Amino acid sequence: MTTDLIPLLLAMLSGGVVALLLTLFGGGGSVLAVPLLLYVVGVADPHVAIGVSAAGVALNALTALAGHARAGRVRWPCATLFAVTGAAGAWIGSSVAKTIDGHQLLLIFAVAMAAVGASMLRQRAVVARPEPRLNWAMSPRVSLAGAGVGSAAGFFGIGGGFLIVPGLMASTGMTLATAQATSLLSVAALGATTAGNYALSGWVDPGLVAAMTVGGLAGTAAGLPLARKLGSNAALGRTLFAGLILMVAAYVAWRALAGT
Repeated sequence: MTTDLIPLLLAMLSGGVVALLLTLFGGGGSVLAVPLLLYVVGVADPHVAIGVSAAGVALNALTALAGHARAGRVRWPCATLFAVTGAAGAWIGSSVAKTIDGHQLLLIFAVAMAAVGASMLRQRAVVARPEPRLNWAMSPRVSLAGAGVGSAAGFFGIGGGFLIVPGLMASTGMTLATAQATSLLSVAALGATTAGNYALSGWVDPGLVAAMTVGGLAGTAAGLPLARKLGSNAALGRTLFAGLILMVAAYVAWRALAGT
């Protein structure tokens, strides 16, 4: 476990940055956690960076979920089924990822980052429709979507919010706003499953997880008032953030190809 002050402070700062960006722009921010751990905090093993990132994302998602749950925006039956099947998929995906060389895994991770950045550039229309209720006819679609998204999220070691939200919308018909709130249970479940799998191999550093979580709480608190002020500039900010993710993806790919 890391006990040195400088890495812990850098991990705290990294957690704050990720949480701030997530609060301002929604899904996609968690993919920056792994590059920050590798190239700012100085974590040497990509598998450790992914394990720590997954644990931090899970804890931050639980904090955000509590707020949405109090506001009554979470559709619990759909959320629970998606999370359970997603967790099973995440275990399989993360087990496969653990067998892959660290630099090769980073190259694949860079591709996933690029996909996240590209998805953030797409404008999603707000559609008014009745909120769904889970039923027997819907359950197979939700289960399959959860397992597929969970496998990808577990393999790449990301929260998977950019996949979970459209997965929920496609399989249940819920609105974007409801899917964003409901997705947080799956983000937490997938992150916890991935982190647990990596912890079995000794690839989760509790000190760094704690530091990122503390920083995440501060980042969320700072981001809430900024998000309200962003207002009409939110779309521009999201586009700029997507550009940042694409640039970081290119940097991660270059470092992975260089073997450094």
